[in-house]
Amino acid sequence: MRRNRNAKIVATLGPASSSEEFIRKLFVAGVDMFRLNFSHGTQAEHKERFDTVRRIGRELNRPIGILGDLQGPKLRVGTFAPGGITLVPGATFRLDLNPTEGDANRVNLPHPEIFAALVQGATLLLDDGKLELRVEEFGRDFALTRVVVGGHLTDRKGVNVPSVLLPISPLTEKDRRDLQYALELGVDWIALSFVQRPEDIFEARAIIGDKALIMTKL
Repeated sequence: MRRNRNAKIVATLGPASSSEEFIRKLFVAGVDMFRLNFSHGTQAEHKERFDTVRRIGRELNRPIGILGDLQGPKLRVGTFAPGGITLVPGATFRLDLNPTEGDANRVNLPHPEIFAALVQGATLLLDDGKLELRVEEFGRDFALTRVVVGGHLTDRKGVNVPSVLLPISPLTEKDRRDLQYALELGVDWIALSFVQRPEDIFEARAIIGDKALIMTKL
């Protein structure tokens, strides 16, 4: 089953794609590596999927890669009234440490480390980059932004600050537990989220050693 191509296909294993029959079909169809997503699922579920992939690899006499994908830090906005809000391009929108429910003018951002690292003109991306804000004013506990790309925003959507270096490790306590377990299983690759600086890779490598290769995610 030699594959003469440079591109590699990665498939995520989850509740709908974890049976031995399904995994075998995916591999035969062209998948080169299977991803264990540690943002979801239990250790027992990940072990069962890991064992199934390894068993199929032995049966087909073909090495199959397994990737342990760590969750990483989760930076999120707070909550809104039911149904969320709509951000309009050109409007101002405030993010702050006030834990009360948000509205069309403001929302809680419970991450003081973001406010501490902001600079004038910094970009904030919300909900996987669907919405874009630009910082016009900021302080230790707030940021007043201008909406560049608007849209609907609901509870606890993710926040990314691509132009700012945040004083946050890419490995949370949960990630450290998941990483140790993934290495005990014997995964081939570890994927890191929220890598900002070379030291982040060094931190992970000190734990991983030569037990697995490292992949970084945007």
